[in-house]
Amino acid sequence: MSTPTPDAYEQGRGMDAHNAVMRDVRAEREETYDPHEPTRVWIDEDNTPDGVRQSLTIILNTGGCRWARAGGCTMCGYVAESVEGGSVPHEALMDQIDACLAHERNNAEYPSELVKIYTSGSFLDEREVPAETRAAIADTFADRDRIVVESLPDFVEADSVSDFTEVGLETDVAIGLETATDRVRRDCVNKYFEFADFEAACAEAVSVGAGVKAYLLMKPPFLAEPEAVSDMVSSVRRCVDVEGCHTVSMNPCNVQRYTMVDELFFEGGYRPPWLWSVAHVLEETADVDGIVVSDPVGHGSDRGAHNCGECDDRVQTAIKDFDLRQDPSVFEQVSCACERTWEHVMAEETSYNMPLTR
Repeated sequence: MSTPTPDAYEQGRGMDAHNAVMRDVRAEREETYDPHEPTRVWIDEDNTPDGVRQSLTIILNTGGCRWARAGGCTMCGYVAESVEGGSVPHEALMDQIDACLAHERNNAEYPSELVKIYTSGSFLDEREVPAETRAAIADTFADRDRIVVESLPDFVEADSVSDFTEVGLETDVAIGLETATDRVRRDCVNKYFEFADFEAACAEAVSVGAGVKAYLLMKPPFLAEPEAVSDMVSSVRRCVDVEGCHTVSMNPCNVQRYTMVDELFFEGGYRPPWLWSVAHVLEETADVDGIVVSDPVGHGSDRGAHNCGECDDRVQTAIKDFDLRQDPSVFEQVSCACERTWEHVMAEETSYNMPLTR
């Protein structure tokens, strides 16, 4: 990649320009949401440092990510699901937790050992989730084995993370790093922090006995398929080399409403990654000292990671199998003629002629 000149980040360019576009796109939102109901909740299985565990995943409905209100990430539409007004009171957030527990009682034979809590921004940002609520949630789930809470690195502080470790929970902080490459994170994702901030957040978590789960973004806008794959392989390796980061979750970019990616997709300027690319990165990083997983949201659809349509479900099944077993041989069980098309894309697609296929 070329190196930008300093004036690429002047007023009206770079992140300022991204944010202006994103604010205009997000202003199109018309939906409203009930602050007493969670955005989503479901039961699943996850690979953890303690093995595969049943998980309860909770997405709390909060006032939204403060960075998204400035403009925010080019691919993230989650702020469109947040409550108007910028804040949700403690009582309403606890109503959401009660609704999630009721869902679990109705859909699982036993309480999940693992609880994962996300918001449309940062769980550890006290503008989104007050300290009172954070402590109450820690007490609510103190009888579980492990908890995952999501946050930008800015808000990862020993005092806030220790709310969970001090009640005996194995605790992981999920950080939306997106990429270990600062320029890609800034110019393609429009995220403001640097890899050094991620390393500092890991140190804060480790200081109170917590771990870190890094979230990476497979194929942000403005990267060709081979560039995106190369960036993911190097990013996975850099992440697991950071003390405390025991898991990397690679999220293939999907096209969400009210985002810059959606605008590009509508004009034919963006294609979500191939599922073959996801499988390739998992194979290439299977030797790292850590857990590497992926959950392609919307797989097989035009707006999610996809191949030709004929093999998508089979490749997705292999990816899910790899997540649980960490065995790259699962990919030897799937093949399709479209793999040759993907190989051509990997050989020929560049940032000035992408996407070569839909």
